[in-house]
Amino acid sequence: MAAKIDLTLDCTDAQLLAVFWKTALGYIDEPPPAPFRTREEWLAQFDLADDESADDGAWLCDPAGDGPRLAILKVPEPKRAKNRLHLDIRVPGHGGPDERWARIRAEADRLVRAGGTVLEEFTGHHVMMADPEANEFCVAAASA
Repeated sequence: MAAKIDLTLDCTDAQLLAVFWKTALGYIDEPPPAPFRTREEWLAQFDLADDESADDGAWLCDPAGDGPRLAILKVPEPKRAKNRLHLDIRVPGHGGPDERWARIRAEADRLVRAGGTVLEEFTGHHVMMADPEANEFCVAAASA
């Protein structure tokens, strides 16, 4: 059996990024692990420091269960450099190069409206973007 992976994203505002990434990926808030009924109940077992709260993290999942889980965690230090690992959002659909590029551009435009920023366009291939905290990701066509 192949190992499953989770992705963890450090940030300064977990709730802001959770809203963005739910919009970008179609993800939902992941339910707390059993037997806990809420994230707050689950977090209470860790005896958080007085300056930490449940809002300092967000846990997202693919509602179909196919994609990796995404943990978004507040950290004290700011982002300092380009990501060494980034996400590629693959836009589904078929068609010729112009149709694929139109779908990529439409998805990039949607993500700009959700708070993302276009960093660079590689016309006909992909768009390099950043989320609201400058974490890089790309929008490209899905593999045929």
